[in-house]
Amino acid sequence: MKLKFPFLYSCLIIALSTFGQTTDWKKNSFLPEKHMVTGDTVKALSKNIMHVFQDKKGNHWFGSWLSGVYRYDGKNLIHFTTEHGLASNRIDEIKEDEFGNIYFNSCHSTSAITKFNGLALTILTPIAGLEWKTQPNDIWFIGSYDSEKVYRFDGTILYELDIPKPPDFSNHFEIYSIYKDHKDNIWFGTNPLGVCRFNGTSFDWITEEDVTEFRNEGANGVRSIVQDVNGDFWFNTEFRYSIYDSATINSNTFYTRKKSIGGLDGKEDSDLDEYLSITKDNSNNLWMATYKDGVWKYDEKNITHYSIQENEKEILLFSIYKDYQGIIWLGTHENGVWKLEGNVFKRILE
Repeated sequence: MKLKFPFLYSCLIIALSTFGQTTDWKKNSFLPEKHMVTGDTVKALSKNIMHVFQDKKGNHWFGSWLSGVYRYDGKNLIHFTTEHGLASNRIDEIKEDEFGNIYFNSCHSTSAITKFNGLALTILTPIAGLEWKTQPNDIWFIGSYDSEKVYRFDGTILYELDIPKPPDFSNHFEIYSIYKDHKDNIWFGTNPLGVCRFNGTSFDWITEEDVTEFRNEGANGVRSIVQDVNGDFWFNTEFRYSIYDSATINSNTFYTRKKSIGGLDGKEDSDLDEYLSITKDNSNNLWMATYKDGVWKYDEKNITHYSIQENEKEILLFSIYKDYQGIIWLGTHENGVWKLEGNVFKRILE
């Protein structure tokens, strides 16, 4: 039977829209609410750590689904929640700008994107508009569940943007992931529409029919995107995609889909033909986290399996992340955060 993820978990990837007190930025008629915060020193992480992120200073951030975010500098573990000024205790994205400001995006009906400059927490205010463009230092955020929106932050203004649907498609879709490629194109992973590329001027779609492995059995959506050392793209399936600029080909299609690794477990009729999250290490190996079948490493030749268990029970994984030092981390649904030490993943800060 094909591996499916419960609908409850599909929302975990989705970050909700931001809110504020006004959108009159030009008049600067208000100052966003700020909270001078230091956080609370704690000894352990909560169990539901879904996201891992390392900032430019070397701090690791751990975003939870229920209890805010944690910062770890290698010695001290600091906890931040709505009591300190976070918009929500649910964290679905963590990002950093060129100046070292950290941003937390959430998935809640009243949540927002919160900016942290090291001293103060500020809730950003979105402005609806048509500012579809790409700039080197822009930060992109997933929009709200059920909205078909994304957010582009240029350092000053948070633009709320509607992704235009491809021709002949009227059904609702959700946005699960955002990825910037080597040429600064922005990719949006969706469910159930497939994946969309914005190249700064136009939108190109790889439809769900060419992405999902489930066909008529439903879709898990494009939850994770990575570009490999060859320049090919992976959209959490067993296939890889070669992408072309429209100016270089004489065709209606801007991509080629190629069979690649097959099932992760090497079986011809494998149920493991999709994974939940993917990252690339410093040696250009690909690491794939599945929901309940551990982690799989692909080095362009061989696939290596890492079982993630606690008390002989498989851990439910959510995300996989590579930090600046090349260390591989795992976010889980109920078992905290794990990192690779040698050839074994170990739970830390419990």
